[in-house]
Amino acid sequence: MTADEPIGRTLARWRVRRRMTQQVLAARLGKSKSWVDKVERGVRTLDRYSVIQEIAEVLRVDPAVLLGQRGPSPSPAAGTLDGVDEIRAALARYDTPQAPAQGAEALRRHVGHAWLTFQHAHYAQVVRVLPGLLDAVRATEAPELLVQAYRITSSVLVKLGEADLGWLAADRAMAVAGDDPVLAATAAVSVGQALRASGRDRLALAATLAAASRLAPTGTPGEWAVRGTLLLQAALAAAGCGDTGRAEELTDRAARIAAQIRGYDDTHRTGFGPVAVDLARVVVAVESGEAGEAVQRHAAVIRREAWRRLSAEYRGAYLVDAARAYLMVGDLRGAARALVDADSIAPAEVRCRPAARTVIAEVARGHPAPAGVARLATLVGLTR
Repeated sequence: MTADEPIGRTLARWRVRRRMTQQVLAARLGKSKSWVDKVERGVRTLDRYSVIQEIAEVLRVDPAVLLGQRGPSPSPAAGTLDGVDEIRAALARYDTPQAPAQGAEALRRHVGHAWLTFQHAHYAQVVRVLPGLLDAVRATEAPELLVQAYRITSSVLVKLGEADLGWLAADRAMAVAGDDPVLAATAAVSVGQALRASGRDRLALAATLAAASRLAPTGTPGEWAVRGTLLLQAALAAAGCGDTGRAEELTDRAARIAAQIRGYDDTHRTGFGPVAVDLARVVVAVESGEAGEAVQRHAAVIRREAWRRLSAEYRGAYLVDAARAYLMVGDLRGAARALVDADSIAPAEVRCRPAARTVIAEVARGHPAPAGVARLATLVGLTR
Protein backbone atom coordinates (compact mmCIF):
# COMPACT_ATOMS: atom_id res chain seq x y z
CA MET A 1 0.00 0.00 0.00
CA THR A 2 1.23 3.47 -0.77
CA ALA A 3 0.75 6.55 1.34
CA ASP A 4 -1.33 8.27 -1.36
CA GLU A 5 -3.82 5.43 -1.80
CA PRO A 6 -7.36 6.70 -1.07
CA ILE A 7 -8.64 5.53 2.29
CA GLY A 8 -11.80 4.15 0.69
CA ARG A 9 -9.81 1.90 -1.59
CA THR A 10 -7.70 0.71 1.35
CA LEU A 11 -10.86 0.01 3.34
CA ALA A 12 -12.31 -2.01 0.44
CA ARG A 13 -9.13 -4.04 0.06
CA TRP A 14 -9.01 -4.98 3.74
CA ARG A 15 -12.74 -5.72 3.77
CA VAL A 16 -12.20 -8.23 0.96
CA ARG A 17 -9.22 -9.75 2.77
CA ARG A 18 -11.41 -10.22 5.83
CA ARG A 19 -14.01 -11.95 3.61
CA MET A 20 -16.73 -9.42 4.44
CA THR A 21 -19.40 -8.12 2.13
CA GLN A 22 -20.32 -4.45 2.21
CA GLN A 23 -23.54 -5.48 3.95
CA VAL A 24 -21.68 -7.35 6.70
CA LEU A 25 -19.25 -4.48 7.31
CA ALA A 26 -22.14 -2.01 7.37
CA ALA A 27 -24.02 -4.11 9.93
CA ARG A 28 -21.01 -4.31 12.23
CA LEU A 29 -20.48 -0.56 12.01
CA GLY A 30 -24.15 0.26 12.47
CA LYS A 31 -24.18 1.95 9.06
CA SER A 32 -26.02 1.35 5.81
CA LYS A 33 -24.56 -0.62 2.91
CA SER A 34 -24.90 2.56 0.82
CA TRP A 35 -22.67 4.40 3.32
CA VAL A 36 -19.93 1.76 2.99
CA ASP A 37 -20.22 1.79 -0.80
CA LYS A 38 -19.88 5.58 -0.96
CA VAL A 39 -16.84 5.55 1.33
CA GLU A 40 -15.13 2.87 -0.76
CA ARG A 41 -15.82 4.78 -3.99
CA GLY A 42 -14.55 8.04 -2.50
CA VAL A 43 -17.95 9.73 -2.77
CA ARG A 44 -18.08 10.14 1.01
CA THR A 45 -15.01 11.20 3.01
CA LEU A 46 -13.93 9.85 6.39
CA ASP A 47 -13.04 12.99 8.31
CA ARG A 48 -13.55 11.75 11.90
CA TYR A 49 -10.77 9.78 13.51
CA SER A 50 -13.22 8.05 15.86
CA VAL A 51 -15.00 6.52 12.85
CA ILE A 52 -11.68 5.41 11.34
CA GLN A 53 -10.80 3.76 14.66
CA GLU A 54 -14.13 1.94 14.69
CA ILE A 55 -13.63 0.67 11.13
CA ALA A 56 -10.08 -0.41 11.96
CA GLU A 57 -11.33 -2.39 14.96
CA VAL A 58 -13.92 -4.23 12.87
CA LEU A 59 -11.31 -4.99 10.16
CA ARG A 60 -8.71 -5.88 12.84
CA VAL A 61 -6.01 -3.51 11.53
CA ASP A 62 -4.20 -0.54 13.02
CA PRO A 63 -5.92 2.78 12.15
CA ALA A 64 -2.59 3.90 10.70
CA VAL A 65 -2.94 1.20 8.03
CA LEU A 66 -6.19 2.75 6.79
CA LEU A 67 -4.58 6.17 6.85
CA GLY A 68 -1.67 4.97 4.73
CA GLN A 69 0.96 5.64 7.36
CA ARG A 70 2.16 2.08 7.32
CA GLY A 71 0.97 -0.94 5.43
CA PRO A 72 1.96 -4.39 6.60
CA SER A 73 0.27 -7.32 4.97
CA PRO A 74 -1.95 -9.47 7.13
CA SER A 75 0.22 -11.81 9.14
CA PRO A 76 0.37 -15.30 7.68
CA ALA A 77 -1.16 -18.21 9.47
CA ALA A 78 1.13 -20.28 11.64
CA GLY A 79 0.15 -23.28 9.55
CA THR A 80 1.15 -21.71 6.24
CA LEU A 81 2.87 -24.38 4.18
CA ASP A 82 6.38 -24.24 2.81
CA GLY A 83 6.74 -24.84 -0.90
CA VAL A 84 4.74 -21.99 -2.42
CA ASP A 85 7.96 -20.37 -3.67
CA GLU A 86 8.83 -23.58 -5.51
CA ILE A 87 5.40 -23.59 -7.15
CA ARG A 88 5.87 -19.95 -8.10
CA ALA A 89 9.23 -20.83 -9.67
CA ALA A 90 7.67 -23.71 -11.61
CA LEU A 91 5.00 -21.37 -12.98
CA ALA A 92 7.69 -18.85 -13.93
CA ARG A 93 9.65 -21.30 -16.08
CA TYR A 94 9.14 -20.76 -19.80
CA ASP A 95 11.80 -23.09 -21.15
CA THR A 96 10.85 -26.43 -22.67
CA PRO A 97 11.31 -29.10 -19.99
CA GLN A 98 13.17 -32.30 -20.72
CA ALA A 99 10.86 -35.15 -21.67
CA PRO A 100 9.86 -37.05 -18.50
CA ALA A 101 11.08 -40.58 -17.93
CA GLN A 102 7.55 -41.84 -17.32
CA GLY A 103 5.00 -42.09 -20.09
CA ALA A 104 1.69 -40.28 -20.48
CA GLU A 105 -0.28 -42.97 -18.65
CA ALA A 106 2.02 -42.82 -15.64
CA LEU A 107 1.67 -39.05 -15.58
CA ARG A 108 -2.09 -39.39 -15.84
CA ARG A 109 -2.00 -41.55 -12.73
CA HIS A 110 0.18 -38.99 -10.94
CA VAL A 111 -2.25 -36.20 -11.81
CA GLY A 112 -5.16 -38.33 -10.61
CA HIS A 113 -3.36 -39.04 -7.36
CA ALA A 114 -2.71 -35.30 -6.89
CA TRP A 115 -6.43 -34.65 -7.34
CA LEU A 116 -7.34 -37.27 -4.74
CA THR A 117 -4.75 -35.89 -2.35
CA PHE A 118 -6.23 -32.43 -2.76
CA GLN A 119 -9.78 -33.69 -2.29
CA HIS A 120 -8.68 -35.37 0.95
CA ALA A 121 -7.31 -31.94 2.01
CA HIS A 122 -3.71 -33.13 2.35
CA TYR A 123 -2.40 -29.80 1.10
CA ALA A 124 1.17 -30.21 2.36
CA GLN A 125 1.57 -33.30 0.17
CA VAL A 126 0.06 -31.52 -2.83
CA VAL A 127 2.40 -28.56 -2.44
CA ARG A 128 5.41 -30.87 -2.30
CA VAL A 129 4.61 -32.72 -5.53
CA LEU A 130 3.30 -29.86 -7.65
CA PRO A 131 6.59 -28.30 -8.86
CA GLY A 132 7.87 -31.58 -10.28
CA LEU A 133 4.43 -32.54 -11.59
CA LEU A 134 4.04 -29.23 -13.42
CA ASP A 135 7.45 -29.64 -15.10
CA ALA A 136 6.70 -33.23 -16.09
CA VAL A 137 3.25 -32.47 -17.51
CA ARG A 138 4.50 -29.43 -19.41
CA ALA A 139 6.98 -31.66 -21.21
CA THR A 140 4.17 -33.86 -22.55
CA GLU A 141 2.25 -30.90 -24.05
CA ALA A 142 -0.96 -32.88 -23.43
CA PRO A 143 -3.72 -30.27 -23.03
CA GLU A 144 -5.96 -32.39 -20.80
CA LEU A 145 -3.18 -33.20 -18.34
CA LEU A 146 -1.93 -29.61 -18.40
CA VAL A 147 -5.38 -28.21 -17.63
CA GLN A 148 -5.82 -30.63 -14.73
CA ALA A 149 -2.36 -29.90 -13.30
CA TYR A 150 -2.90 -26.15 -13.49
CA ARG A 151 -6.36 -26.49 -11.93
CA ILE A 152 -4.95 -28.41 -8.96
CA THR A 153 -2.23 -25.78 -8.62
CA SER A 154 -4.73 -22.94 -8.72
CA SER A 155 -7.02 -24.59 -6.18
CA VAL A 156 -4.33 -25.21 -3.58
CA LEU A 157 -2.85 -21.72 -4.02
CA VAL A 158 -6.25 -20.12 -3.45
CA LYS A 159 -6.59 -22.22 -0.29
CA LEU A 160 -3.28 -20.90 0.99
CA GLY A 161 -4.22 -17.26 0.44
CA GLU A 162 -2.22 -16.86 -2.79
CA ALA A 163 -5.20 -15.80 -4.91
CA ASP A 164 -3.24 -13.83 -7.51
CA LEU A 165 -0.82 -16.70 -8.06
CA GLY A 166 -3.80 -19.04 -8.19
CA TRP A 167 -5.32 -16.85 -10.88
CA LEU A 168 -2.08 -17.13 -12.87
CA ALA A 169 -2.27 -20.93 -12.74
CA ALA A 170 -5.95 -20.85 -13.74
CA ASP A 171 -5.15 -18.50 -16.61
CA ARG A 172 -2.49 -20.96 -17.79
CA ALA A 173 -5.15 -23.67 -17.76
CA MET A 174 -7.38 -21.49 -19.94
CA ALA A 175 -4.52 -20.85 -22.34
CA VAL A 176 -3.62 -24.51 -22.87
CA ALA A 177 -7.30 -25.51 -23.17
CA GLY A 178 -7.31 -23.78 -26.55
CA ASP A 179 -10.48 -24.20 -28.58
CA ASP A 180 -11.76 -27.18 -26.58
CA PRO A 181 -14.93 -25.78 -24.93
CA VAL A 182 -15.09 -28.47 -22.24
CA LEU A 183 -11.46 -28.08 -21.18
CA ALA A 184 -11.87 -24.31 -21.26
CA ALA A 185 -15.00 -24.60 -19.12
CA THR A 186 -13.24 -26.71 -16.49
CA ALA A 187 -10.38 -24.19 -16.46
CA ALA A 188 -12.89 -21.35 -16.07
CA VAL A 189 -14.12 -22.92 -12.82
CA SER A 190 -10.64 -22.30 -11.40
CA VAL A 191 -10.55 -18.82 -12.90
CA GLY A 192 -13.81 -17.98 -11.16
CA GLN A 193 -12.59 -19.31 -7.82
CA ALA A 194 -9.32 -17.38 -8.00
CA LEU A 195 -10.96 -14.13 -9.06
CA ARG A 196 -13.54 -14.36 -6.29
CA ALA A 197 -10.82 -15.07 -3.73
CA SER A 198 -9.02 -11.90 -4.80
CA GLY A 199 -12.21 -9.81 -4.52
CA ARG A 200 -12.78 -9.49 -8.28
CA ASP A 201 -16.37 -10.72 -8.26
CA ARG A 202 -17.52 -8.88 -11.38
CA LEU A 203 -14.71 -10.38 -13.42
CA ALA A 204 -15.47 -13.81 -11.97
CA LEU A 205 -19.13 -13.44 -12.91
CA ALA A 206 -18.28 -12.50 -16.50
CA ALA A 207 -15.70 -15.28 -16.92
CA THR A 208 -17.86 -18.10 -15.57
CA LEU A 209 -20.99 -17.10 -17.48
CA ALA A 210 -19.03 -16.77 -20.73
CA ALA A 211 -17.53 -20.24 -20.29
CA ALA A 212 -20.91 -21.77 -19.47
CA SER A 213 -22.47 -20.22 -22.58
CA ARG A 214 -19.81 -21.79 -24.82
CA LEU A 215 -20.72 -25.34 -23.79
CA ALA A 216 -22.93 -27.14 -26.28
CA PRO A 217 -26.61 -27.50 -25.28
CA THR A 218 -26.19 -31.25 -25.62
CA GLY A 219 -23.41 -33.13 -23.94
CA THR A 220 -22.46 -35.80 -21.43
CA PRO A 221 -23.66 -35.66 -17.81
CA GLY A 222 -20.09 -34.76 -16.83
CA GLU A 223 -20.16 -31.75 -19.16
CA TRP A 224 -23.49 -30.67 -17.74
CA ALA A 225 -21.94 -30.89 -14.28
CA VAL A 226 -19.24 -28.48 -15.41
CA ARG A 227 -21.94 -26.10 -16.64
CA GLY A 228 -23.75 -26.39 -13.32
CA THR A 229 -20.53 -25.74 -11.41
CA LEU A 230 -19.88 -22.62 -13.50
CA LEU A 231 -23.39 -21.38 -12.74
CA LEU A 232 -22.77 -21.87 -9.01
CA GLN A 233 -19.49 -19.98 -9.25
CA ALA A 234 -21.33 -17.22 -11.11
CA ALA A 235 -24.02 -17.17 -8.41
CA LEU A 236 -21.40 -16.73 -5.68
CA ALA A 237 -19.77 -13.95 -7.69
CA ALA A 238 -23.13 -12.23 -8.18
CA ALA A 239 -23.74 -12.39 -4.43
CA GLY A 240 -20.32 -10.87 -3.89
CA CYS A 241 -21.35 -8.02 -6.19
CA GLY A 242 -24.47 -7.46 -4.10
CA ASP A 243 -26.82 -8.77 -6.81
CA THR A 244 -28.83 -11.21 -4.71
CA GLY A 245 -31.60 -11.60 -7.30
CA ARG A 246 -29.20 -12.71 -9.99
CA ALA A 247 -27.41 -15.01 -7.57
CA GLU A 248 -30.69 -16.78 -6.77
CA GLU A 249 -31.61 -17.05 -10.46
CA LEU A 250 -28.25 -18.61 -11.32
CA THR A 251 -28.50 -21.03 -8.41
CA ASP A 252 -31.97 -22.08 -9.58
CA ARG A 253 -30.57 -22.78 -13.05
CA ALA A 254 -27.86 -24.94 -11.51
CA ALA A 255 -30.48 -26.77 -9.45
CA ARG A 256 -32.40 -27.72 -12.59
CA ILE A 257 -29.22 -29.22 -14.06
CA ALA A 258 -28.44 -31.09 -10.85
CA ALA A 259 -31.89 -32.67 -10.82
CA GLN A 260 -31.23 -34.22 -14.24
CA ILE A 261 -27.79 -35.75 -13.75
CA ARG A 262 -27.91 -37.71 -10.53
CA GLY A 263 -25.30 -40.44 -10.25
CA TYR A 264 -23.03 -39.26 -13.08
CA ASP A 265 -19.33 -40.09 -13.32
CA ASP A 266 -17.54 -36.99 -12.03
CA THR A 267 -14.66 -37.11 -14.51
CA HIS A 268 -14.01 -33.36 -14.26
CA ARG A 269 -13.72 -33.29 -10.45
CA THR A 270 -16.51 -30.79 -9.85
CA GLY A 271 -18.37 -32.40 -6.94
CA PHE A 272 -21.52 -31.04 -8.54
CA GLY A 273 -24.97 -32.29 -7.60
CA PRO A 274 -28.13 -31.36 -5.65
CA VAL A 275 -26.27 -31.11 -2.35
CA ALA A 276 -23.63 -28.84 -3.92
CA VAL A 277 -26.45 -26.54 -5.03
CA ASP A 278 -27.88 -26.48 -1.51
CA LEU A 279 -24.48 -25.67 -0.04
CA ALA A 280 -24.10 -22.87 -2.57
CA ARG A 281 -27.46 -21.44 -1.46
CA VAL A 282 -26.08 -21.23 2.08
CA VAL A 283 -22.93 -19.42 0.94
CA VAL A 284 -24.93 -17.07 -1.29
CA ALA A 285 -27.04 -16.18 1.75
CA VAL A 286 -23.86 -15.53 3.77
CA GLU A 287 -22.39 -13.32 1.05
CA SER A 288 -25.70 -11.47 0.75
CA GLY A 289 -25.82 -10.74 4.47
CA GLU A 290 -28.81 -13.07 5.02
CA ALA A 291 -27.17 -14.95 7.89
CA GLY A 292 -30.38 -16.16 9.50
CA GLU A 293 -31.46 -17.84 6.28
CA ALA A 294 -27.98 -19.31 5.87
CA VAL A 295 -28.04 -20.89 9.32
CA GLN A 296 -31.48 -22.43 8.72
CA ARG A 297 -30.44 -23.89 5.38
CA HIS A 298 -27.18 -25.16 6.84
CA ALA A 299 -28.90 -27.08 9.61
CA ALA A 300 -31.02 -28.92 7.04
CA VAL A 301 -28.37 -29.70 4.43
CA ILE A 302 -25.80 -31.33 6.74
CA ARG A 303 -28.38 -33.91 7.81
CA ARG A 304 -28.53 -35.33 4.30
CA GLU A 305 -26.71 -38.51 3.35
CA ALA A 306 -25.32 -36.83 0.21
CA TRP A 307 -23.47 -34.36 2.45
CA ARG A 308 -21.30 -37.16 3.87
CA ARG A 309 -20.38 -38.34 0.37
CA LEU A 310 -18.73 -35.05 -0.56
CA SER A 311 -14.94 -34.84 -0.42
CA ALA A 312 -13.22 -33.80 2.81
CA GLU A 313 -11.94 -30.64 1.09
CA TYR A 314 -15.44 -29.65 -0.04
CA ARG A 315 -17.03 -30.20 3.38
CA GLY A 316 -14.22 -28.55 5.31
CA ALA A 317 -14.26 -25.42 3.16
CA TYR A 318 -18.03 -25.18 3.38
CA LEU A 319 -18.04 -25.49 7.18
CA VAL A 320 -15.74 -22.48 7.45
CA ASP A 321 -18.37 -20.51 5.51
CA ALA A 322 -21.05 -21.91 7.81
CA ALA A 323 -19.05 -20.67 10.79
CA ARG A 324 -19.14 -17.19 9.23
CA ALA A 325 -22.94 -17.41 9.11
CA TYR A 326 -23.14 -18.28 12.80
CA LEU A 327 -20.81 -15.39 13.59
CA MET A 328 -23.03 -12.99 11.68
CA VAL A 329 -26.05 -13.94 13.83
CA GLY A 330 -23.97 -13.74 17.01
CA ASP A 331 -24.01 -17.49 17.71
CA LEU A 332 -20.41 -18.12 18.85
CA ARG A 333 -21.15 -21.69 19.91
CA GLY A 334 -22.58 -22.52 16.52
CA ALA A 335 -19.53 -20.98 14.82
CA ALA A 336 -17.22 -22.93 17.12
CA ARG A 337 -19.09 -26.16 16.42
CA ALA A 338 -18.73 -25.64 12.64
CA LEU A 339 -14.99 -24.93 12.98
CA VAL A 340 -14.36 -27.96 15.19
CA ASP A 341 -16.30 -30.16 12.75
CA ALA A 342 -14.26 -28.74 9.86
CA ASP A 343 -11.06 -29.52 11.75
CA SER A 344 -12.14 -33.11 12.34
CA ILE A 345 -13.00 -33.60 8.66
CA ALA A 346 -10.17 -31.66 7.00
CA PRO A 347 -7.59 -30.29 9.48
CA ALA A 348 -5.63 -28.45 6.78
CA GLU A 349 -8.73 -26.45 5.84
CA VAL A 350 -8.71 -24.91 9.30
CA ARG A 351 -5.00 -24.86 10.11
CA CYS A 352 -3.50 -23.76 6.79
CA ARG A 353 -6.04 -21.34 5.33
CA PRO A 354 -5.83 -17.63 6.17
CA ALA A 355 -9.59 -17.35 5.62
CA ALA A 356 -10.26 -19.94 8.33
CA ARG A 357 -7.76 -18.30 10.65
CA THR A 358 -9.72 -15.04 10.41
CA VAL A 359 -12.91 -16.79 11.50
CA ILE A 360 -11.13 -18.58 14.36
CA ALA A 361 -9.78 -15.25 15.58
CA GLU A 362 -13.25 -13.73 15.70
CA VAL A 363 -14.74 -16.69 17.58
CA ALA A 364 -11.79 -16.85 19.98
CA ARG A 365 -12.43 -13.25 21.01
CA GLY A 366 -15.53 -14.42 22.87
CA HIS A 367 -15.32 -14.39 26.67
CA PRO A 368 -14.90 -17.18 27.42
CA ALA A 369 -13.97 -18.65 24.07
CA PRO A 370 -16.27 -21.54 23.10
CA ALA A 371 -14.99 -25.05 23.73
CA GLY A 372 -12.61 -26.31 21.08
CA VAL A 373 -11.82 -22.93 19.56
CA ALA A 374 -9.19 -22.01 22.14
CA ARG A 375 -7.32 -25.16 21.11
CA LEU A 376 -7.65 -24.28 17.41
CA ALA A 377 -6.46 -20.74 18.12
CA THR A 378 -3.35 -22.17 19.76
CA LEU A 379 -2.75 -24.58 16.89
CA VAL A 380 -2.79 -21.79 14.30
CA GLY A 381 -0.67 -19.43 16.38
CA LEU A 382 -3.33 -16.95 17.49
CA THR A 383 -3.34 -15.22 20.83
CA ARG A 384 -6.43 -13.91 22.55
